[in-house]
Amino acid sequence: MSESEVTDRCRVGDNQARKELYELYAEKMLCLCYRYAGDIDVAHDLLHDGFLKVFSSISSFTYKGEGSLRAWLSRVFANTALEYLRRKDLLRQGISLDEVYDLPNEPEPDACNLSMDILMRFVTDLPYGYRTVFNLFVFEHWSHKEIAAQLHINEKSSASQLNRARKILATRIREELKRIE
Repeated sequence: MSESEVTDRCRVGDNQARKELYELYAEKMLCLCYRYAGDIDVAHDLLHDGFLKVFSSISSFTYKGEGSLRAWLSRVFANTALEYLRRKDLLRQGISLDEVYDLPNEPEPDACNLSMDILMRFVTDLPYGYRTVFNLFVFEHWSHKEIAAQLHINEKSSASQLNRARKILATRIREELKRIE
């Protein structure tokens, strides 16, 4: 069944189409939720909540060609994760500015020799605020303007948090590369 057919059938309440949509995208959306939550149990809860939102609002989705469904789903699940982080007041958690400014201002290291699991663990270990901005900018391709509006911060704060996240990640990558040499 094509994306267009699945969405059309989901709109009319076809449970087989809902199951197919779930099976097609659950793993990808779980990964997205985990990137934000940093906890697999919370990510499963967010996955459930996100699909409830998807099925209740599928009528607002407009099919615009291959890939548009995945893009819409990613937006719904990212927003679901952001709602959770705001509700739990986790976005304010961070590290002191002194710790960040002590990080070296060196070129970003080449992480090609590290597994995706290690790199994603480094992302997951970032403080919630930095991780959220990093995820939205790098993985969801949101602009700083969109991030600022969604997180109720100014654009410069978004850019600053992204920069700090990158510095922390670069330091962790350098340490890991030294460790495995």
